[in-house]
Amino acid sequence: MKLMVVGGGGREHAIIKKLKESKKVEKIYALPGNGGIARDAECVNIAATDIPKIVDFAEKTKIDFAVVAPDDPLVLGAVDALEDIGIPCFGPHANAAIIEGSKVFSKNLMKSFDIPTAKYEVFDDMKKALEYVKTAPIPTVIKADGLALGKGVIIAETREDAEKAVRSMMEDKIFGESGSKVVIEEFLTGPEVSVLSFTDGKTVIPMISSMDHKRALDGDKGLNTGGMGTVAPNPYYTDEVAKECMEKIFLPTINAMSSLGRPFKGCLYFGLMITADGPKVIEYNCRFGDPETQVVLPLLESDLFEIMQATAEGRLSEIEVKFSKKNACCVVLASNGYPKAYEKGFEIKIGEIADNADFYIAGAKLENGKLLTNGGRVLNVVAKADTLEEAIKDAYKASENITFENAYCRKDIGQRALKALV
Repeated sequence: MKLMVVGGGGREHAIIKKLKESKKVEKIYALPGNGGIARDAECVNIAATDIPKIVDFAEKTKIDFAVVAPDDPLVLGAVDALEDIGIPCFGPHANAAIIEGSKVFSKNLMKSFDIPTAKYEVFDDMKKALEYVKTAPIPTVIKADGLALGKGVIIAETREDAEKAVRSMMEDKIFGESGSKVVIEEFLTGPEVSVLSFTDGKTVIPMISSMDHKRALDGDKGLNTGGMGTVAPNPYYTDEVAKECMEKIFLPTINAMSSLGRPFKGCLYFGLMITADGPKVIEYNCRFGDPETQVVLPLLESDLFEIMQATAEGRLSEIEVKFSKKNACCVVLASNGYPKAYEKGFEIKIGEIADNADFYIAGAKLENGKLLTNGGRVLNVVAKADTLEEAIKDAYKASENITFENAYCRKDIGQRALKALV
């Protein structure tokens, strides 16, 4: 079968490599892909958000199945447009992708259906928002309503910070129109857990849990990023917590969306915090997380394409989804200066990689046969092992064999998880 994967980052590279393992998959196109993905798929220079061109390409190329991976095209209705011309897709329709596309929608959904989350208030008037933060408990969390490349959340440690965050979103428009409305919510404490799940709108199959590292610098310091590394499974996500999440969060969310006429089919990401009062939802994403996908999919032993097909066809309950008992660690190699300004165009040199390791290319381009850096997060280096300690050690060892000028990575990925295992 001929497949098309929409997107061009490390997450898409991980999806493509896993799809290639399926005997049913003959050819994969990546739109737009990147210089590294070009090793595993045919890259087509069409932006992930250019829905008309994506549809035109899919029709002319006679694509059999499409995977829409990033949030933007999902919220814009890429799945709807492709299905309208008869191409089956993995991913939610636009009316379900709103669960990530609008934080106001998702918070109101949780409130209406008693799904545990932080207390919150919604504002579309900056003066009222500024008035509210004068008395809100500190620290407080300010979120832009719409999509913001995973960076539209500011944790304000002081009232001055809270006021600055509100002004930056609503007045300075640092996240564009995404900040026209803001959600201001209580600051929760506890270990964070990411759980990706396959769902066809009726059945929910959670994948292996993971732990992301959002801050740019060691010790969880510095600016928020798209993610500097991950480990899986997350030791805080015990069987007991998993059971509670299924009963109080996962199934209620899927049922709530269906009851609203917005059945969710695809990958629903649950960003959770394990608080003293039990697990609560921090956020939903309408797609595979990045870089969570890069540690979760290498542990998947079942055929990803068969799972995606079953999801699209509403028969997920018939499929066995099996994961390895191993541990995985992903270290992100970034350009120094990310998530702010950074230089591009440095050659990436890839040495020998051990059998238990792999890499996914996120921000790179091919130029005159050379692979050059072309983004903030350049590569994801992943290793699998019997223990988390070994997986971490092997991921860092493998990352030493991939070099480029101005390379930077956090040196403490997985350390919080190791402490939880003691």
